[in-house]
Amino acid sequence: MTYWWIGDLIDAVYVVAVLVFILGLKALSGPETARRGIIYAGLAMLIAVVVTFLSPGLGNFVWIAPAVAIGGLGGYYWARVVKMTAMPQMVAMFNGMGGGAAAAIAAVELYTVLPVAATSSAQIVACLSVAGAVIGSISIAGSMIAFLKLQEWMPSKAIVFPARQVTNMGVLIVGVACGVLALITWNVFWLLPFYILLLLYGILLTIPIGGADMPVVISLFNALTGIAVGIDGFALVNGPLGDAGYAMVIAGTLVGASGSLLTFLMAKAMNRSVSNVFFSAFGAVEETGTQMKGALKPIEASDVAVLMEYANQVIVAPGYGMAVAQAQGKVKELADLLEARGVAVKFAIHPVAGRMPGHMNVLLAEAGISYDKLFDRDEINAEFPNTDVVLVIGANDVVNPAAHRQGSPLYGMPILDVENAKNVIVIKRGKGKGFAGIENDLFYRDNCHMLYGDAQKAVGELVSALKK
Repeated sequence: MTYWWIGDLIDAVYVVAVLVFILGLKALSGPETARRGIIYAGLAMLIAVVVTFLSPGLGNFVWIAPAVAIGGLGGYYWARVVKMTAMPQMVAMFNGMGGGAAAAIAAVELYTVLPVAATSSAQIVACLSVAGAVIGSISIAGSMIAFLKLQEWMPSKAIVFPARQVTNMGVLIVGVACGVLALITWNVFWLLPFYILLLLYGILLTIPIGGADMPVVISLFNALTGIAVGIDGFALVNGPLGDAGYAMVIAGTLVGASGSLLTFLMAKAMNRSVSNVFFSAFGAVEETGTQMKGALKPIEASDVAVLMEYANQVIVAPGYGMAVAQAQGKVKELADLLEARGVAVKFAIHPVAGRMPGHMNVLLAEAGISYDKLFDRDEINAEFPNTDVVLVIGANDVVNPAAHRQGSPLYGMPILDVENAKNVIVIKRGKGKGFAGIENDLFYRDNCHMLYGDAQKAVGELVSALKK
């Protein structure tokens, strides 16, 4: 018996899934509703996946079911055990897995259609699959390099090599040419060099990118993964499975669009173009020849505690050092102590502080700090001149006044103007430069003092001093 209405039902459910996805994305636009947005997005994906199993012609459930179980349980486990400080690495890894899945799906489609007759339908599937394979291969290879840099299993700074732009372009052109030859000759022989060269290009593209640019890198590879998945979905829609590809089209299109928008917003936050982030090797060469006026001025935790206890307002500017030291819990305890003494406490969040978009927001939320105390750069910059104490915890480049100095590599980058506060205290592990390799003008200002040490230990000392 033919159930003609099944196709219409599947299409209707996909429309519902799209609407729920959109609601999820809308909720993700604010920290207060972000948790609800994640639930909506997960529910939409579950709806799309479940209804896909009803698609006519879909089979091999014996293989599909265990794969879904393994992937689902694995994702649940790692999401439960991952530390918030390692969240950027997990995001990079999952981005890469999505890109790898898209590249693998494209490979299956190509090895299926190329050996058979070159019908118009098969040609469409093959062309779409090659496009999905190009983007997916670059995404997985680049994401894995981003993971290794974030995990500090390889140097996080930009790594450059001679004639890298020419080499990279050559690898990309030859790799894409192999894919085109596979389409022209209708021969699977070209697929192996095609995939090898595209994976190599993803590696070569990402190695010259420094840790300071990782938020933009993660965001772009997320967008590329979505685009690759969406293209593969169109390939499946034009193939024998038909409706089975719609879930990929929906999810991929939304991820690609939102990821692309976020990438441009992140680049704008650094006053740089996306091409500059990916091709300038920012941070590969440290700034030299700049003479700082003044000297670094150490300070004791007890003196900082006195400054904060008698302040009207304290602003905390967190950075990656807070994440590495897992100091967010101590920061919450410090804020509570100050507020109990009548001191107003706010948090200044730079869009690219940390190693992924929203990194600081996630860490502070984990510690139980209220969202209404978090302010972005545009909201908080005007308050610094009237602030008694700014406590910079493990941030460097995002508070560097060199961004206002012509000739500096940071020139033009919007920063947190903490130097305008009456007193600036910087918690820092050592005297080294930031990821950008640029000396920080802030540290030499007359109103700035350095509290050296691990962020958790240093903030803990402040807490102890305030309690006394």
